[in-house]
Amino acid sequence: MEKVRLTDIAERVGVSTVTVHNALAGNKGVSESLRQQIQDVADEMGYQAPSSRRQNREEQEFYTVGVLIAENYLAQYTTFYWKIYQELAILATEKHCFTAVEVLKKEDEMKTYKMPTYVEEHRLDGLIVVGEIDKTYIKHLKEYTQIPIIFMDFYDSKLAEDAVVQDNFYGMFMLTEFMFDQGIDDLAFVGSIFSTSSIMDRYCGFLKSMTLHGKNIHPEWLIDDRDEFGHMEFDLPQKLPKGFVCNCDLAAGMVMDKLQEMGYRVPEDISVVGFDNYLYPGLPDKNITTYEVNKKAMARIALEKVLKQIRNPKSGHGMNVISGNMVIKKTVKLKGEQSQI
Repeated sequence: MEKVRLTDIAERVGVSTVTVHNALAGNKGVSESLRQQIQDVADEMGYQAPSSRRQNREEQEFYTVGVLIAENYLAQYTTFYWKIYQELAILATEKHCFTAVEVLKKEDEMKTYKMPTYVEEHRLDGLIVVGEIDKTYIKHLKEYTQIPIIFMDFYDSKLAEDAVVQDNFYGMFMLTEFMFDQGIDDLAFVGSIFSTSSIMDRYCGFLKSMTLHGKNIHPEWLIDDRDEFGHMEFDLPQKLPKGFVCNCDLAAGMVMDKLQEMGYRVPEDISVVGFDNYLYPGLPDKNITTYEVNKKAMARIALEKVLKQIRNPKSGHGMNVISGNMVIKKTVKLKGEQSQI
């Protein structure tokens, strides 16, 4: 007869392997009723605690990691975070663990504070939150569960201290500096800076470059690109700058379409840069000069962080900043090129 494993008990009860281990070991984070239920099932199945060495090996396998994405990031075309999830799922398979994705509905995030189903059912060993979500919801989430939570593309020193973020600040600083290097010095920023911390960081990188070059930001050239629900729509100012620095490639593509409708050419008349180097499904490739996010590195570090904390809850905490690289394409008029106006 095969020996009963923690994973067998977890499957029978409908909880995670770590929850079973904590219940049988008398650790915190498990209610008394659930602890008793797990103990009863373990006794019924004839479970015998393995040796310390074998137990450690068993606990390092078959973890279930949840991935939570707010629904406002899944609006039309905004599928960048799905790509992040795909990278996580591929890496999880290589590390012998499972991923389970769930979409956080706006009503649950902002009003009811309903927990993700897989958290309520204690089926997770750890959780990765992709994108910024409401801070009050994060507080409720961390009070509800004791499992490790890693945040991707969002950081907060008090609530989301375990995070993996892309280098938004210096990525946008580099792009703006590139515009100045090409002699393009009248610049607008496209992005709702209070919408997410990522856009705010990118704006700050833009602002640093503008300040170093002694340039003021004209109020009409600070352009919000989305509403509170993440729907992207905006108008260009009557007086146009020489270049648009956009918080993402989607916004950059929309700027290019609007300029074309107005009779302007990119980059001959006006230059445009984006961010992410991500081609949105269903949209044409506009060869946008941009900053490429290292999605694979972000996913790898996030998964390694959550697995490390699952195995050792006392392991270190903090933020990891992942650098990318600038990708020069065809939407910036290079120095020396002459306009044909």
